[in-house]
Amino acid sequence: MSKRSFSTIERIGLSSGLVSPIVAFTCILSAIASYPEFSWTHNALSDLGIIEGITAPLFNIGLCISGFFGFLFSVFALYPFLKQHLTGKLGSAVFAAVTLTLISIGIFNEHYVPIHFLVSVIFFTLVPISLFILTSAFYLSRQRSMAVFTIAVGIAAALPWIFQYTFNYFTRVAIPETLSAIAVSVWVIIVVIKIIKRHNLLYI
Repeated sequence: MSKRSFSTIERIGLSSGLVSPIVAFTCILSAIASYPEFSWTHNALSDLGIIEGITAPLFNIGLCISGFFGFLFSVFALYPFLKQHLTGKLGSAVFAAVTLTLISIGIFNEHYVPIHFLVSVIFFTLVPISLFILTSAFYLSRQRSMAVFTIAVGIAAALPWIFQYTFNYFTRVAIPETLSAIAVSVWVIIVVIKIIKRHNLLYI
C-alpha cells in the first residue's frame, strides 16, 4: 500500500519550521560579519538593528522573515499535530505568540523605546513558557521522549537568563540571547522531523 503525501498546507508548515531558524541565523551572522565592532560580551544582538548600512536591514528583516515562517509552522504544523489536547492548542498558540513577538523585535528596533525592550522581554519569557506547556501536550499524547526533550530545551532556553541576571557574567546579553535562540531552533527542527516520522507519510 503506497503512502500518501502531506497536503500542501502541511508541507508549508513543515518547510516553514526548517526555514525559520536557517533564515534567522543566516541573517544574524551576516549582520555580525558586516559590523566588525560587534562584541559578544559587550553588545546585545538587537544592537545590530540600529547600525547604519546593510547591518540593520539584514538583522531586522531577517527576524521578521524568520518570525513569519515560525508563525506558519505554529499554525500549519505544530497546532494540527498537538490539537487533540487543550494543552497542545494552548502551547501552539503561545508559541505562535513567540513568533509574532520575534517579528515585533524586527519592526520595533532599539530606537523604539520602551517598545523594543518590552517585546524582547516578552519573546525570551514566552519561549520557555510555551515549551513547558507543550511538554504537557507531548506527555498527554504519550510521546514521552518528546516531552522529556521539550522540557529540557525549555530549561536550556531559560537558564542563560537565570545565570545572566543572577551572576551578571556579561555586560550585555548577546550570548544569553543566542543560547536561547539556538535551543528553540533545535527544538523546532526536531519537531518537524518527529511529525514527518510520526505520520509515516511522504514529505514530497
